[in-house]
Amino acid sequence: MLSWISTLFSRPPPPGPELPSRLLHPGRGAPPPETDLEPALHKLEEHLFSWILDTNPAQLEKPALHGNLILPELETRIMEGKLEELPRQPMTLPMLLRGLSDENTDRSKLSKIILGDPALTDQLLQVVNSPFFRTGEQTIESVDQAIFIIGIDGIRSVISASLLRPMLAARNSSEALFAQRVWRWGLTCARSAEMIARLHGQDTNAFFMVGLFPALSYMTLRREVQRLYLVRLPSTEVEPQVICEALKRYDWKAAQLLANDWALPPRFVAQLLTAERPTPGEQHTPLNDGIILGTREVLRHAHQRNLPEEELRQVIQLTDQEFDRVRPAIAAMLKEGDPRSH
Repeated sequence: MLSWISTLFSRPPPPGPELPSRLLHPGRGAPPPETDLEPALHKLEEHLFSWILDTNPAQLEKPALHGNLILPELETRIMEGKLEELPRQPMTLPMLLRGLSDENTDRSKLSKIILGDPALTDQLLQVVNSPFFRTGEQTIESVDQAIFIIGIDGIRSVISASLLRPMLAARNSSEALFAQRVWRWGLTCARSAEMIARLHGQDTNAFFMVGLFPALSYMTLRREVQRLYLVRLPSTEVEPQVICEALKRYDWKAAQLLANDWALPPRFVAQLLTAERPTPGEQHTPLNDGIILGTREVLRHAHQRNLPEEELRQVIQLTDQEFDRVRPAIAAMLKEGDPRSH
């Protein structure tokens, strides 16, 4: 999907022409060329765009009337780091990151940091009681109770989701469906990446947070395109093809801008860079596999075209035992969170 980021982070050029980066792509252990699943992943991305933009693939394939006006200016803003819709760093983020990375942080200290931000406290209690995090039938009613029940490790991901949730909430009715679907997709990808990281003994908190960044970049880019239309073409309806093209070209770049602007720890930025353009032959990261698995599952649950399970097993780098632990857990979360299933 996305060709970008070389201007933001200098790195030695690879031999030969550099291929565009994409959100979904196989890594080491992928099938041989005769059974290449790269086109299937490209199709999966297209199905994702059709779903979150609530349009059909034929519409997205039509030439955009105003793309040549909007997209170059969007690219200029990105390259100059001047996106007007780039979310500001949450005020409590630096303190929370320090507290969560400090092995000496106890439950009382962490609770005090959270309670110092009433808006974060409210968001946290909503998120921790959602199907993606709820551990039982009991409703969690306080921060102390949340930390006690799911532990400091569990509360890390809840905090990340609670910090980012307001930025992905709809501002008006025109973006309500997009916001709802992008949040659901982002949360599914982040939880998938977190579960895979836990199986592999890696940093679950880092992978969960960066797993939400593609969704946040989608929302940022949609709003930036909307803003450009209002300025350049105030009486023109935003074309879904232009939004789609913006997502294809600039989603990882927008995610990197966010990570840098928020001064995220180096290990977070490194995970985004590695997932954005993995070295051929290298092991997939939990972020790569989490995004692929999460995308497939959220589309499957929404009864959209997706990826057959046989191909999904081939393209992500999980053992059959690991796959059979993670995929059903993600599917159960999606089902529990769907009002139609109750």
